[in-house]
Amino acid sequence: MVDNVGAGASSDDGGVKLEQDRLLPIANVGRIMKQILPPNAKISKEAKETMQECASEFISFVTGEASEKCRKERRKTVNGDDVCWAMGALGFDDYAGPLRRYLQRYREIEGDRANQEKPANTTNTSIADQEKEAPPSSSSSYRNNQGIRM
Repeated sequence: MVDNVGAGASSDDGGVKLEQDRLLPIANVGRIMKQILPPNAKISKEAKETMQECASEFISFVTGEASEKCRKERRKTVNGDDVCWAMGALGFDDYAGPLRRYLQRYREIEGDRANQEKPANTTNTSIADQEKEAPPSSSSSYRNNQGIRM
């Protein structure tokens, strides 16, 4: 559990972080735990705090390994492939494979979503350029008193 609740300072103060900045939100941890339990099961505060600490430490552990790989490769951004690599490198091979498959599927879905969101006319013409090219129409535009189409 948490030994120094409320202790610590901001990350500007020597790199020490507040517990709330270091740990996953306890409500989210409890919600995830509850999903696997029978409907009438209860979870103690101690169990939630223990899982909160473990899950947060696990994320930091894997991210640290992925970050070290990126540093050695002179990259600043940790990506999903780095996390998958770190999982395998740390001996979590049973999880690395399914995580790679999840990442691949995620990228496929995101790619499909991005393609659906593209407008039909993908040229880079502005509205002003389109108005210049469009023939005048009495229903959609009018001319002000200087003869400029609006």
